[in-house]
Amino acid sequence: GVNVFAAETDAEARRLFSSLRQAFVNLRRGRPGKLPPPGDDLDADLDPYARAMLARSLACSVVGGPETVRRGLQEFAASTGADELMVTAQIFDHAARRRSFAILADVHGQVAAAA
Repeated sequence: GVNVFAAETDAEARRLFSSLRQAFVNLRRGRPGKLPPPGDDLDADLDPYARAMLARSLACSVVGGPETVRRGLQEFAASTGADELMVTAQIFDHAARRRSFAILADVHGQVAAAA
């Protein structure tokens, strides 16, 4: 599967993605719990080990605005040879999660047409 965090802009999508990133850091530090709300500048508080762990653990993620997500999904499908994708999005805010899936639905048609 692939994590998809879509928003109107790349910056907003990265902010939404920060919840999942923080949840992974918390889990690795022995502090599991509910999905935290998004935050800004998580990287400032991370040591090199945590950054590397996030890069490995969340490598199958596409995060961005509509065009970034379209390109990312095309690249992911091409690199894996997948003809279908299972998508997940652990987004803290329900309305933002619904909007992310709506953007994904719009982008999906463009990705499928390009395949």
